[in-house]
Amino acid sequence: MAHAAGLPPNEGAQRARAACVAMVAMAMFLGEVHAAPAPAAPPVALDTGSYDRLSEILIEQPGPLFVAPTRRDSIGRIWAPVYIDGKGPFRLVLDTGATQSGLSRTVASILRLPLNRTPPVLLRGVTGIATVPTVRIRKLSIGDLLVAGAVLPILPDSLGGADGILGTVGLENKRIQIDFRHDRITISFSHGTYPTRGFEILRFRPDGATPLIVDARVGGVRTKAIIDTGGQLTIANDALRNALMRHRFSWRGKADQIMGATRAVQSGELIATPAIDFGSIQIRDPYITYSNLMIFRHWHLQDRPAILIGMDALGMLDQLVIDYRMHEVLMRIRPAKGGRSRARG
Repeated sequence: MAHAAGLPPNEGAQRARAACVAMVAMAMFLGEVHAAPAPAAPPVALDTGSYDRLSEILIEQPGPLFVAPTRRDSIGRIWAPVYIDGKGPFRLVLDTGATQSGLSRTVASILRLPLNRTPPVLLRGVTGIATVPTVRIRKLSIGDLLVAGAVLPILPDSLGGADGILGTVGLENKRIQIDFRHDRITISFSHGTYPTRGFEILRFRPDGATPLIVDARVGGVRTKAIIDTGGQLTIANDALRNALMRHRFSWRGKADQIMGATRAVQSGELIATPAIDFGSIQIRDPYITYSNLMIFRHWHLQDRPAILIGMDALGMLDQLVIDYRMHEVLMRIRPAKGGRSRARG
């Protein structure tokens, strides 16, 4: 969809987005998981009521494995159908910013996974760190992805109806294709070839310590963009705001708050922002929250313009392909009249 340059964003959209940040902002990154010298958590009792309520989503027969139907939830995130220990599918949020997958306490109860047999870990979110219990699973699978014998953290109950988060462990030689128009997700082995016509190809540096970081421009400012399919909102750091101010962009923001996976809250400011350019693709996300999140400091990005690209922006694409073997992110949207590819919020 074309967006006229300089067109003022809708005031109602600003109010709706501000409410979304305050009320439903949740797990944006399931960051590094480290061993924590904390006592083992006590055994958790099986919640039979939760099992009865959710048993309808448990399917004993194997479902489609290569191409899996998915859908975006009310927040806009991608729910991937994942099998755990042969049961499911469970609805895990695909999170390209998370190194490790994680489950809700309800799923652990349904699968009868004890919380007192593996040590707790430190969960690093965008706004803080928390100690959480863990469970051991035999296997996790979707498409060509199979993770065996993993110890997974139990996430706080702020997942917006999802059963957990699907992280990037096991995707080193895989390709993820997300078709937003048809709500389908494919996870397959990467063979190094792909029909790239109509796609903008962005390179990222393979680094297990950081997420998918590609080059972008915001209002002409060179910016490091983190592709974050696990976050519903796009958030930038103060270094980007200061750079845009030097380009004489005017700023009239309003106070905002961000809650991460650990439920810690950081303050920010919701500000009208220029378009985000990925080569030939331009995404217009009218209002973006600016905050010096803890995670920016962890990735040493607090002093250079950086932005987390959440699902409010990524969801405007027609297709998103992430090839971990080739270290490429491919984006495609429907061409706008006039030849330049644009999407708007």
